[in-house]
Amino acid sequence: MGRPPVLPTVVLVLGALYCLLPVAWVVIASTKTRGELFSTFTLAPSFHGGFAQNLHGLFAYHDGRFWSWALNSLLYAGVGSVLCVLVSGLAGYGLAKYSFPGRSFMFSTLLAGVLIPGITLAIPQYLLLAKAGFAGTYWSVLLPNVISPYGIYLCRIYATAAVSDEMIEAGRIDGAGELRIFRSIAAPVMLPGLITVLLLQFVAIWNNFLLPFIMLSDDRKYPLTVGLFSMLNNGTNQPALYSYVIMGALLSIVPLVALFLFLQRFWRMDLLSGGVKG
Repeated sequence: MGRPPVLPTVVLVLGALYCLLPVAWVVIASTKTRGELFSTFTLAPSFHGGFAQNLHGLFAYHDGRFWSWALNSLLYAGVGSVLCVLVSGLAGYGLAKYSFPGRSFMFSTLLAGVLIPGITLAIPQYLLLAKAGFAGTYWSVLLPNVISPYGIYLCRIYATAAVSDEMIEAGRIDGAGELRIFRSIAAPVMLPGLITVLLLQFVAIWNNFLLPFIMLSDDRKYPLTVGLFSMLNNGTNQPALYSYVIMGALLSIVPLVALFLFLQRFWRMDLLSGGVKG
């Protein structure tokens, strides 16, 4: 094998540094005391007890309000991503494998939905949910995240490529109903695509700020993004909160990394099965 080209390698390294440098700064800044954070700027970690001090202060803030924010984020992202996978899998499979009037129009509308930035829908969603009486509740954050045009599009593409018509016909010949065919035949084949939708939607909901910021007024229902933002605003009067916010940002990354490491085995299994089939 020849040597890899230099320019693409340099670009990839620079891109990796661009993505990892903010994370490295958060890790380093979380080890600094309040005095060190504002008086010096170095990329060297501190060993003067700043990490333990910031961790204790964060957990003690408002009698452990950080944990309620973390549980809220887990609720929003966990339940929302699972429901999104269910809806996206069924809708994508239906668009891929069933012929019905208006299917092309629905798919074109779906593509238009993919192109619309989610931020432009926040105010209309608030008005609709307020009219329905859901504003300020957990449902106001969960319901808008159940439908993902990109998730449906991805499942439709994956179902078209992975689920053959012969597999579906074999299930029908065996007397299986349409829902059972999806559950027992199509869903296992579509699993890598469904896992991809799950991960993308979980990360999107976990990091979402604008929607819960608009929908919620009770800080006990805040996710981590809005909760840490409220702490940051209070940092004007209490400078120690800046260190706590940095620690909270560091802890909020951990579930995403753990989820990615746990789910990547499904993609590896799919690649291995594809190699065996080939």
